[in-house]
Amino acid sequence: MKEKAQARREHLQRMRAEQRRKERRTAFLMWGAGGLVIVLLVGAVGFYLINEARRTSLAGVTNHSYPAGQHVWKQVAYKETPPVGGEHNNYWQQCDVYDKPIHNEHGVHSLEHGAVWITYRPDLPKQQVDALKKVATSTGQRDYMLMSPFPGLTSPVVVSSWGHQLKLDSPDDPKLGAFIKKFQNGKDTPEPGATCGGQYAVTTTADQAPLPPEPKNQQQQPMDKLSPSPTQSGSASPTQSNQ
Repeated sequence: MKEKAQARREHLQRMRAEQRRKERRTAFLMWGAGGLVIVLLVGAVGFYLINEARRTSLAGVTNHSYPAGQHVWKQVAYKETPPVGGEHNNYWQQCDVYDKPIHNEHGVHSLEHGAVWITYRPDLPKQQVDALKKVATSTGQRDYMLMSPFPGLTSPVVVSSWGHQLKLDSPDDPKLGAFIKKFQNGKDTPEPGATCGGQYAVTTTADQAPLPPEPKNQQQQPMDKLSPSPTQSGSASPTQSNQ
């Protein structure tokens, strides 16, 4: 009887030991699988963040330095195409989407007020132009967005702000949104808070009206505050090309 009882105890001990081994093995497999999932998730998130940072990198932005407030009545020869700063007309361009080129001198004044100017080759396919228009008219951006075709660009799309410029091959490039987010009314804006519209803004394209002449009986002063709009001083009635 003692031998049978001893045998039963030993058998139970072996069964319990085997059960514990199975439990440890199961736990190890579960923790191992869970750890692998965590590693894969961390790796996937890390890859996404790195890839997204690469896709939206603004390393290709060229930077330029220009003094602000240089209001002139003449046509200006700019170094960059399109221009990103320097002398500009007393009147700024109404921030909007235009289907024809505008005067550089008005566009630069809008940049001084914090606008981002999207320019594109005149032969850009309509589908891509429509994609750019969608960006330019997005809620939260449109008040300080300027868009127009620009002959002679070296890239299909060029986006500019005061002192900064980025060349793009496609409207779908995520760098476009990253540029707008960083530089629209950015820290380098010479006149933050200045309007990009209002009664003094020019709404005509270059083919609709010439650069406004200097008022004969008025001392030259910045148009941001003191002078009448070109329409009030006798130039062609403003008509936006996209209307």
